[in-house]
Amino acid sequence: MAQERVTFQGLPARICWLGQGARARFGVAMNELVGTGEISAPIVIGRDHLDTGSVASPNRETEAMKDGTDAVADWPILNAFSNSFRSELGVVSPRWRSGDWELASCRPGTRPRGTAEMTERISRVLTNDPGIGVARHADAGYELAREIAKREGIQIPMDAS
Repeated sequence: MAQERVTFQGLPARICWLGQGARARFGVAMNELVGTGEISAPIVIGRDHLDTGSVASPNRETEAMKDGTDAVADWPILNAFSNSFRSELGVVSPRWRSGDWELASCRPGTRPRGTAEMTERISRVLTNDPGIGVARHADAGYELAREIAKREGIQIPMDAS
């Protein structure tokens, strides 16, 4: 159905939304499939800006945060720095204006190559990236984020629970 309704632009791409833990497992599985030759490159794992720890956007993703940190850009900047040494392809950290606000965003990328080294890199990037968002929301007082952190083994120093 997508081939009938979506105009092709550039390389073939697919999108899926996965949560904390599932992203890393999926990325590692893709890397293993590249390693066995079941799928072949070029495959790039990237991410849109619509993510919990990757953007400070007071009119969209971070609107009405419980602790009032809607526009605080520390979290996407922390995400960019922490992914910059984990990611093979690099990290894009654009800033743009949306209405009256200037936004900050982080978009890490990596590429499965089928090697053990890439398994580790992919796992780190795809664990850290959504993990920053879990930490951000736990810090802001969201109980669901604290539950996810506990379930996924994310240690959040500022969270006493």
